[in-house]
Amino acid sequence: MLKDLLSHSVTEVRAQEVLHTSNLIFLDAREKPEFTVSHIPNALWVGYDHFDEKRVAKLPKDKQIIVYCSVGYRSEKITEKLLKMGFSKVANLYGGIFAWKHAGGKVHNDKGQTTEKVHTFNQDWSQWLFKGIKVY
Repeated sequence: MLKDLLSHSVTEVRAQEVLHTSNLIFLDAREKPEFTVSHIPNALWVGYDHFDEKRVAKLPKDKQIIVYCSVGYRSEKITEKLLKMGFSKVANLYGGIFAWKHAGGKVHNDKGQTTEKVHTFNQDWSQWLFKGIKVY
């Protein structure tokens, strides 16, 4: 599914590659209600439809940044924008937060608590989440 959905125009990383890596900045390219349900711990919300360069303006442009969404489509587009803004070490999380959960990664709710809930964007996309509690 992802092979055809993504344009593969940016560097992609797998969840297993970054799951236990420290000193990464995670950016969540989903919409705010999705982020509120759960997100990768310490991720910063940047959005997709409402992406604003001001949200990332103060981030170091030479630090490793991983952008994610549900499966990787929206985050790929935001990664392209970040590269155009001069960020040099930015990559798309292939498979998104779904792949993160499948690899055993934890997610936190808006209170910072570990949760099993993952917003799946909509009911159709929920078929691709195999671990966790589906919310849409």
